[in-house]
Amino acid sequence: MATTSTRTVDRAMDLLATVTEQSPISLTEAARATDLPASTALRLLRSLESAGLLTRDEEGRYRPGARLIQLGARAFSRESLVTLSRDAMERVVARTGESVYLSVPGTSDNAVYLAIVEGTHSVRHTNWVGRTVPLEGTAAGMALRGEVAPQEFARRPKTVEPDVTALSAPVRVNGTVVGALSTLVPTYRCTKELEARCGEALVEATAELGHALSGE
Repeated sequence: MATTSTRTVDRAMDLLATVTEQSPISLTEAARATDLPASTALRLLRSLESAGLLTRDEEGRYRPGARLIQLGARAFSRESLVTLSRDAMERVVARTGESVYLSVPGTSDNAVYLAIVEGTHSVRHTNWVGRTVPLEGTAAGMALRGEVAPQEFARRPKTVEPDVTALSAPVRVNGTVVGALSTLVPTYRCTKELEARCGEALVEATAELGHALSGE
């Protein structure tokens, strides 16, 4: 029994790793990559999907699920993600003067701010490290949900706070969103020029951070 259980776990972990590395991937491709019968792969993939570790898109292809992303982000968050983000966040502040936050998925419906590099303006956003914001209707939420295309950023004015405009870009590791960097700018000074500068800085910083986290 122990041997059978161990083999099942090993197979599930192989499938999980394959989907994470080759996402999006079909059942046939996943079975072939792990040298499993399609029926066995399907059973294990369904179990992983039920646990929230994988998700299936409209075309039936598998991708990392919300729970897997959250677990990975939390593992990063205590050490490498926060540490590696620092220099990139400081460069965004140097280019924009605005406070920059690092956020990761929290529960199923919110994001949590893990770190901040405060801006240089006398009027700047209050430190929200440790606080949560909804995924729905926020710039960070759009980034963390994968709703922002590569080389793009999200913009949401007057959402959590009525006098703040949030700009956010996702941190992707091998195609999977593990976090987001955001600038929170008092709306009265968020000109088109500043918005473009913040967005460009965020996109460059998140790309750099994604490469660092993936070991590239």
